[in-house]
Amino acid sequence: MIATTTVPAGATPETIIQKLKAEEVRWLDLQFVDLTGLLQHVTVPASTLEERHFSEGIPKLDGSSIRGFTDIHESDMRLEPQVETLRALPWYNPPHKTYRMICNIWEGFRHERFSRDPRYAAERAVQQAEAQGYDMSYWGPELEFFVFDRVRIDPSPLGTQLPGAGNGYQIESSEAPWTQGAFSLLPFPLKGGYYAAPPRDGLADLRNEICFLLEDYMGVKVEAHHHEVATAGQCEVNIHYAPLVEMADSIMTMKMVIKRTAQQFNKVATFMPKPLYGDNGSGMHTHQSLWKGGHNEFFDADEPYAEVSQTCRYYIGGLMEHSRALTAITNPTTNSYRRLVPGYEAPVFIAWARGNRSANCRVPVYEKTVEKAKRVEFRTPDPSCNIYLAMAAMQAAGLDGIKRKIDPGNPVDEDIYHLSKHRRKELGVRELPGSLTESLDALESDHDFLASVFPKDLFEHYYDLKRKEALEVSLRPTPLEFSMYLDA
Repeated sequence: MIATTTVPAGATPETIIQKLKAEEVRWLDLQFVDLTGLLQHVTVPASTLEERHFSEGIPKLDGSSIRGFTDIHESDMRLEPQVETLRALPWYNPPHKTYRMICNIWEGFRHERFSRDPRYAAERAVQQAEAQGYDMSYWGPELEFFVFDRVRIDPSPLGTQLPGAGNGYQIESSEAPWTQGAFSLLPFPLKGGYYAAPPRDGLADLRNEICFLLEDYMGVKVEAHHHEVATAGQCEVNIHYAPLVEMADSIMTMKMVIKRTAQQFNKVATFMPKPLYGDNGSGMHTHQSLWKGGHNEFFDADEPYAEVSQTCRYYIGGLMEHSRALTAITNPTTNSYRRLVPGYEAPVFIAWARGNRSANCRVPVYEKTVEKAKRVEFRTPDPSCNIYLAMAAMQAAGLDGIKRKIDPGNPVDEDIYHLSKHRRKELGVRELPGSLTESLDALESDHDFLASVFPKDLFEHYYDLKRKEALEVSLRPTPLEFSMYLDA
């Protein structure tokens, strides 16, 4: 593999260009995300990079071909590389030595910032927090995912467009109890994989390689990795907390590294929230805190219940107030709502507490009187979301809670999954939406809190895109429906 790289402190466009020449970099990978959060890229010769491109952008993007971006009559766009995101891609050796840079997106002829660039929404969220007097917000998403041996979809995705072509899928995993073959490891039962150790944890080497590449090549500090609860290869990698935009960049970097590394191990990684029926899905519990003057505004050592400040309580109130609307952004696929069901540790209910994993807003209490560790864990999101939009929306909801002094009510220190409907009503516990359509209905009636971070056209294009996704899924019969209703 090629030598590792870090961005020098105080790097400028000039020093970046000099670095690329000195290290004989052949290609520069320009990366960005579409409105759904999928990584996109175009590769250019590193020798063509000029200082002006860092302020004027590189004219290499047809926005009409990117989901949720522009129409064909306004498609010429520019990619503006961001100095701090320069990293070596570890899979390319000379003569194809390749570095990547994450880019902001600009309008072409008008040279204005493109309003539907998801990274722009994240930057606007940073500005919103600063406007309300906060220096920084820190973020720590816990990224869960599955690694399968292979996935077969019958017919091909094109076949789903043909009436009567049928549909189905098959997941193969050496860990799964349904997979047949001569495997040396005993399969995991459903919900039997949490913290499993090698040799039963057959993915430890793969995760080690992922974390090595993240730390030594991509500049992402890893805190832990482990096998998760579900069978068939559910994993989790945790990274060190970071400011909002930096963290969003890091999550996209993680997804890229995880997928590429799985491919090199002849496996397939997926961030689909609920690929398995009857077992846990993949979430993305997201830790967050606000800081001012070097102090954590969520911490109050004198508060007896969870050492949380009134500011923190209001922030939780905002998250709870807007939880149903937030799911359209933090849980943005039809598959997301296969996960948000009782019985699989997913946060179905809107409530808050310390340490209680059945509430969707949790205050971790692993440690006592540790200011830097005090944060809110919002347990609703899943890894299929556009991370730039999701974190921007969560912070906007929390800041709205602070601005409007929304009290979250009393904490719920009971297992909410086992409470009766009557008892939940007594405690004021609401439920999250049960479908993407329901979450979009909630967003349609509750989106004013997003106005400062989501430009109007970004919101409208995102909303329309997700409505179409929900419709496409609802139109197609499933294998289970044939099993249940063919003899109706």
